[in-house]
Amino acid sequence: MREVGKIIVKLRMEKGLRQKDLSEILSMSPSNISNYENDEYWPDLDTICQLADYFNVTTDYLLGRTEYRCPPEILNKYISTDYTIHNIVNTLLTLDSASLNAALKYVDYLKENHDRMIGKNKDTKGKTRGDTIRNVSSHPQHQKNTSLKKPGKGGS
Repeated sequence: MREVGKIIVKLRMEKGLRQKDLSEILSMSPSNISNYENDEYWPDLDTICQLADYFNVTTDYLLGRTEYRCPPEILNKYISTDYTIHNIVNTLLTLDSASLNAALKYVDYLKENHDRMIGKNKDTKGKTRGDTIRNVSSHPQHQKNTSLKKPGKGGS
């Protein structure tokens, strides 16, 4: 099971914040943030909710209960004047393997540039993001038929 402190550190670093910055945002002392991150003690329920809201993750993610970061309602968020996250996901699901691989490589490229800008070139395992790209054509959903079907249904 993941530790709450490590998750808070990861989220804080992704935003390029120092402990002092996060403590000011949450109106608490930097020592509280340090204690949470070092698993000296856990944040209270109100603080867990504040952290989840600030980092736009679910409380379950923050507590290490799931790997899914985003609450479902985030799918309806507009990321431009024309597209919601839901639109982007649906578009990705319609792509053939080669196009999906190209899209994933581009997303990795953008993420690497973002990480470089905040001074974070390596992930927690010491690999660059580019080392983690997988070829989706080996995934069962992308072999010959790229349509997704619900289990037990004939699909549409």
